[in-house]
Amino acid sequence: MKILLVRLRLLGDVVFTTPLLRALRRQYPDAHLTYVVEPAAEPVVRDNPHLNRVIVAPRGRGIARLRNDVVLARMLRHERFDVAIDLHGGPRGAWLTWASGAPRRIGYTTAGRTWMYTHPVPRPADLSGRHSVLKQWELLGPLGAAACDPARDAVEMPEDAGGAARVADRLRAAGVRDDDPLVLLHVSAGNPFRRWPLESFAALVSQLAARDPKRRFVLTAGPSDADAAQRLADRIHAISAAHVIPGTFDIAELRALAARATVYIGGDSGPMHIAATTGTPVVGLFGPTLAERSLPWRSPRLFAEAVDAGPLPCRPCRQRTCEPGDFRCLTGITPERVAAAAERAFAAAGRLTRPEAMHA
Repeated sequence: MKILLVRLRLLGDVVFTTPLLRALRRQYPDAHLTYVVEPAAEPVVRDNPHLNRVIVAPRGRGIARLRNDVVLARMLRHERFDVAIDLHGGPRGAWLTWASGAPRRIGYTTAGRTWMYTHPVPRPADLSGRHSVLKQWELLGPLGAAACDPARDAVEMPEDAGGAARVADRLRAAGVRDDDPLVLLHVSAGNPFRRWPLESFAALVSQLAARDPKRRFVLTAGPSDADAAQRLADRIHAISAAHVIPGTFDIAELRALAARATVYIGGDSGPMHIAATTGTPVVGLFGPTLAERSLPWRSPRLFAEAVDAGPLPCRPCRQRTCEPGDFRCLTGITPERVAAAAERAFAAAGRLTRPEAMHA
């Protein structure tokens, strides 16, 4: 059997599809599994052990994109897939799924696109509290998949040896020893509605460093706000003697860095979900989104705690405009509460040895 999976766009959502890959391999051990993904998220599935092939769909514009998609569609049709699964439901993914010509095409019921699938699946409400992994898992319903268990079907991304070596070299050059407690903070998000204020991050680092001066802090930011890490480092230097290391890292390096960290702290964005593929304790900051939808999907033995501003009449929201105008879902998260969660994460890290964390 030849199975095609299509999931374009966001990094974190591609991470959330990885439990499905394991389930498909378990159900169809001899199947040939192909995954179509866009360049930004390709490192997530590049070395996935359950896939036979990864195809990168270029993100062009205008005529160039149309030309690329026609070429890709012809390639997919030539492969003669038995099953094609659209893991998102956007216009481009739906069209590629239909254009593959697979006799069984599975995707979400979506206005104007349902006809492209032979087996449409009802789409859960966007703002529901159902976890994203479970939402996508429903697409395996037409194939008779068993229920999803995070202990058995966790998100995953294999470590890249080259990325791990580069991270080790950079940490060593920055004066970080192998036994230093390391806190990884991702301080930006592609969506400005998910960015915790830099002054809050600065107060958090100051508190954590005062509690244990041996702690080292790596500050990372994504391309949407690339200089946020350096701006935060400058703020921290003005109020604390904490050892901070601002920098940019590619996806493979970010995964290796998360695996090396003692604790990860960040908002609901792709890097948090990359960190969830490791055994590192995670403290997630949730503003307009719900923890029930996006907390790390992995063994319950591994520490993961959500911090949010509590119930608000405007939360969750569609992240297009802040109705109150003050981003209270983010500004209502205090550094003190995050620091308390981080200390619990440090305690959990001390109880779980690294070999246990690596195989959890």
